[in-house]
Amino acid sequence: MGKRKINILEQAASAVAEIAFFIEGKGMPITTKKFVDGVFDFFDNISIDTADHRLCAYKRWEDLGYRCVNYKKKYVVAYLDLTDEIIICDFVIAKLLKD
Repeated sequence: MGKRKINILEQAASAVAEIAFFIEGKGMPITTKKFVDGVFDFFDNISIDTADHRLCAYKRWEDLGYRCVNYKKKYVVAYLDLTDEIIICDFVIAKLLKD
């Protein structure tokens, strides 16, 4: 069981940072750190060779060939699954995805 290289696009990293900033603004710095660490650990787990997720149900992402996976039932991670690398393209709150 190997791992592929992970690339995180600026859009996905910015989305994680915005959510972390919101949490920290609520006066929860420890929760913010746990959230960010958890998200990036989750990104790392996606890179395992045996991980295989469905194509996105969100039409725009499906057309781009993105695969989607839920993070804590509240967020959606959209990524490109290539032979030797994973490209994390977006990270959004699931409720915001509408066709």
